[in-house]
Amino acid sequence: MSYKYLVIVESPAKAKTIEKYLGRNYKVVASVGHIRDLPKSKMGIDFDNNFDPQYINIRGKGPVIKELKKYAKKAEKVYLAADPDREGEAIAWHLAHILDLDLNDNNRVVFNEITKPAVKEAFKEPRKINVDLVDAQQARRILDRLVGYSISPLLWKKVKKGLSAGRVQSVALKMIIDREDEIKAFKPEEYWSIANNFIKSRKKFRANFAKLDGKKFELSTAEDVKVVTDRLTGSDYTVQKITKKERNRKPAQPFTTSSLQQEAARRLNFRTRKTMMVAQQLYEGIKLGKGEGTVGLITYMRTDSTRLSDTALTEIGQFVENTYGSEYLATTKAAGKKAKGSQDAHEAIRPSSVMRTPASIEQYLDKDQMKLYSLIWSRVVASQMAPAVLDTMRVELDQNGVLFVANGSKIKFPGFMKVYVESKDDGKEEKENILPELAEGEVVKSVDLEPKQHFTQPPARYSEATLIKTLEENGVGRPSTYAPTLETIQKRYYVKLNARRFEPTELGEIVNSLICEFFPQIVNMSFTAEMEKDLDNIAIAKENWVDVVSRFYEPFKKELDLAETNMEKIQIKDEPAGFDCELCGSPMVIKLGRYGKFYACSNFPECRNTKAIVKKIGVKCPECQKGDVIEKKTKKNRIFYGCDRYPECEFTSWDKPVGRNCPKCNKYLIEKKARGSVQIQCSDCDYKEDIQK
Repeated sequence: MSYKYLVIVESPAKAKTIEKYLGRNYKVVASVGHIRDLPKSKMGIDFDNNFDPQYINIRGKGPVIKELKKYAKKAEKVYLAADPDREGEAIAWHLAHILDLDLNDNNRVVFNEITKPAVKEAFKEPRKINVDLVDAQQARRILDRLVGYSISPLLWKKVKKGLSAGRVQSVALKMIIDREDEIKAFKPEEYWSIANNFIKSRKKFRANFAKLDGKKFELSTAEDVKVVTDRLTGSDYTVQKITKKERNRKPAQPFTTSSLQQEAARRLNFRTRKTMMVAQQLYEGIKLGKGEGTVGLITYMRTDSTRLSDTALTEIGQFVENTYGSEYLATTKAAGKKAKGSQDAHEAIRPSSVMRTPASIEQYLDKDQMKLYSLIWSRVVASQMAPAVLDTMRVELDQNGVLFVANGSKIKFPGFMKVYVESKDDGKEEKENILPELAEGEVVKSVDLEPKQHFTQPPARYSEATLIKTLEENGVGRPSTYAPTLETIQKRYYVKLNARRFEPTELGEIVNSLICEFFPQIVNMSFTAEMEKDLDNIAIAKENWVDVVSRFYEPFKKELDLAETNMEKIQIKDEPAGFDCELCGSPMVIKLGRYGKFYACSNFPECRNTKAIVKKIGVKCPECQKGDVIEKKTKKNRIFYGCDRYPECEFTSWDKPVGRNCPKCNKYLIEKKARGSVQIQCSDCDYKEDIQK
């Protein structure tokens, strides 16, 4: 097949989609990610020559490079169409070097969505490679290399092999450990509440104690409660004051990378990596019916911006008006904003066309693609809808100077809530609470008084969503760094996930204490955030990348030299297992390995007997009925459940079996954990039992 123009993208899926749009004069091929990088076996940075990076062709990429050169030789012009961010710009720059392309040539093509109009339009206006963006990516790569390849070998020498440190990774680990320290140091304090249940026209409503004799009165002990309850005589209370207001609730803005990762974790139980993987599939293109072919369903998914293009705003506005009516359309368009240092002029994450409703393309998407697309589609439609209007009512009820307050609300106009409501980290959702019609001066009857003792709770451990949110709020890292950061700290066994919350391991605490002691700048949140600003300034030509790296390296080198001399070797002691090796009779010990703790013979290396530490959950295998269900872990430290008779029985489940069968279909029941609650549900059908706190 003859062609005039060669187009190079990163992914084969993207290549297939774009080639269909461009026609027979274009050949579209994939570099399959980066083709050059710093060497894995050494630092690869020339310290005597302004930190010059010593790039090499990535191992295994020889055939790809050979093929690209062959295609480029036959083409009249080569276009570089890698993703529209710093990473994509760097890939284009490396390709230009490999293929001997002129850096002053207009051969860089960028598009925010993979649709026929967007791609065709982008090829009308190719530009030069933006060297400032390349420098920003290069500076980040060099800084990460300096930290990783300097501290990691030190940890191998002083602690154990296979450990690593990183700029963002070390901050995330410290945050998890600081939170754990807060939890350990937390001392619960007693406090009380008094709820009062009233009835009016056969409708019950609840009010809570607020004031005594017109002043706030703390209920710290049972004695304080007695002071209040001793003042109450009889069941009659007077409605002292009613306050009615109308409250507007605005919709959430469209998704950025970070907010998508958080909401997908809360609502869909997606891990961060999974969210990005499925989003990539939606962006690169899904094959729809014969009429449309392969289409990119969403805009580029690495962005800090909540801005929407004028075209998108117009299309969403028309859709809302035609589907829900003009009263549901926002009177002013939510313009959105571009965050500081956001990637170029990106839009928020949105569907490439809002007219492709989730229902209309459901048959072409798999289950996960459908869930994520529906989330993105709903969020962006809701963002351009009118605020919800809520009628709120506050009722103050008094008896003998004891004041109780009841708050109620009802939706007067649903507005954006008709389509989507953002979920919250604590899992609590705003619900209607309709109070009966009451009048000031009216007497209502109390049917039940409920004093209740409580204790203050420690701060919650970080989930993936709350950790990403905190990192973003503090300016640490960028959207593209969160998924690999969270994966690395689990892979290194610095933290483990327990009920979807991060818990540090002993190894994580050792590594963190050493980095905090010898490399305080690395784990200083404001220092790391400032470094991100410097990288953003390189991207807009306000800073020189060599100056930024130099400012970091000079003090870092002093810390490194000091650590080399003063860091003591740490011996992670084996724990006695309490039983002997069945092969040689020597005592077995508990060792700490790359994937956590395991049993090993103390007579190593003469005896190499090892065993996994098995945790039985007290449930018989629902498949074979002979073995016991045990808790296991994947290499990424994720818990799952399986039969101890494996491989004879291959039963596995991500969710914990409870040892009972479903009364509806007789399949085994499982525990589903979410937001501090446990729900028992069927592994096969829709049967559910009440949530247990």
